[in-house]
Amino acid sequence: MQHVAFADLDGWSLTDSGKAENERQLAAELVDADPAGVVAAVYRSFLPLNARLLRAVTDWQIRPTEADRFAPNDHADDTWDERVLDELAALGRQLAPLADRLSAVLMRFDDYTKRYEAALRKARNGELDWIDKTDVDSCHRVWFQLHEDLVATLGIDRRNEA
Repeated sequence: MQHVAFADLDGWSLTDSGKAENERQLAAELVDADPAGVVAAVYRSFLPLNARLLRAVTDWQIRPTEADRFAPNDHADDTWDERVLDELAALGRQLAPLADRLSAVLMRFDDYTKRYEAALRKARNGELDWIDKTDVDSCHRVWFQLHEDLVATLGIDRRNEA
């Protein structure tokens, strides 16, 4: 681990040797825990859902108008926002069985569905930050962390991700 600081941000990150060791441990864990290739199969099923999640979060953030196709969503259009919330709920329902398959192989995948559902409940109760903010355990943040966990577990280079 190394401490890094930039502007008003500071924190800890893995060194290059720490990253290499983490990758080695994840690869060894996967060989032992998942001889049937469940994680890779789930990852392939996850990718189309990931594309939908990105679209939904974009729609949450941007509400095109005639004057500006990239206008920020002011959340004044309840129909628009409800459609996005419905899509996020549908994605949560599709995520649940995938997370169940993952956690049957590796327990660290166990809480993603619960965290996602909790964030969506808060958003439906009017706490709009719980859709896309990064400083709370939002739907987007939980989904992103799951995606990163899958990529790291499988040793996939995000630059070459399908």
